[in-house]
Amino acid sequence: MLVRLRREYAQLVTSGAQLLLLFVGFHLESREGWLATLSVIALISLFAWLSALYRLRMVRDTPTSKVASAAQGYVELIGRGRPFGDIPLISKLRVLPCLWYRYKVEQRDSKDKWRTLDHGESRDSFLLRDDSGDCVVDPEHAEIITKHHDQWHEGDYRYTEWKLINSDYLYVIGEFRTRSGAVEFDSRAELNALLAEWKKDMPLLHERFDLDNDGELDMQEWMLARQAARREVTKKRREAHAQPDTHIIGRPRDGKLFLISNITPEKLSRRYLFWGWAHLAIFFGALGGIGWLLQMPSF
Repeated sequence: MLVRLRREYAQLVTSGAQLLLLFVGFHLESREGWLATLSVIALISLFAWLSALYRLRMVRDTPTSKVASAAQGYVELIGRGRPFGDIPLISKLRVLPCLWYRYKVEQRDSKDKWRTLDHGESRDSFLLRDDSGDCVVDPEHAEIITKHHDQWHEGDYRYTEWKLINSDYLYVIGEFRTRSGAVEFDSRAELNALLAEWKKDMPLLHERFDLDNDGELDMQEWMLARQAARREVTKKRREAHAQPDTHIIGRPRDGKLFLISNITPEKLSRRYLFWGWAHLAIFFGALGGIGWLLQMPSF
């Protein structure tokens, strides 16, 4: 639940929850009701202000790195979005090629309220490319802010879709790590796996290494089989060394902000600054209202 709130932060702070609570206070028409309503508004605004301040500091204080020279750990990357692989990702509702999508399908009920029928988002990775190289972006558990937002109606149904598309400007802040095939190659495990695979086809194993054709592999013949397996593993290891390193950015293990956006960090900073001041003003306004109500008689 906490991860979901963090990922949908941008929708949470701009959802007008405080305004909705004000309408609830008007309908309650009692001092106790107003006290409860203003208390909830103050709590929401305090949480939203702290969240906006935290995001503002992360975006402003994390220096931008290049993919090829980024340090392992928490970094900020800027580049262009590219598909990862040959098969393009297709959005759920618009059926358009994209890098990532989120969608929601709602239906209007008899009380003129919208009820969610279906929702979800893609989990496919995509690439961020700068002038130094490519980095794989794993969007799972990311807070994603995009300017590509479509909403349309068909009868009593409302469809909403958010997307990141090919060649989008991408700003990503998260945990950067480099995966090297050579480092991760386990020769012993590869040797055992290869021998286990050969043992599944004993006729072929005997054909290759049963030199005296007695239907069994003696110690010498088994040593020949192991030497052949080692040669194949050595070849695989050389191929792994020849493969380029893979750079990946994803969710930080220490719980820090993981943000993906096609909005520049300067605009994001201004957005967080605005909402920070707005929620701080609402917080103190709610506290002032609570103090005023406590001094008044019941009504």
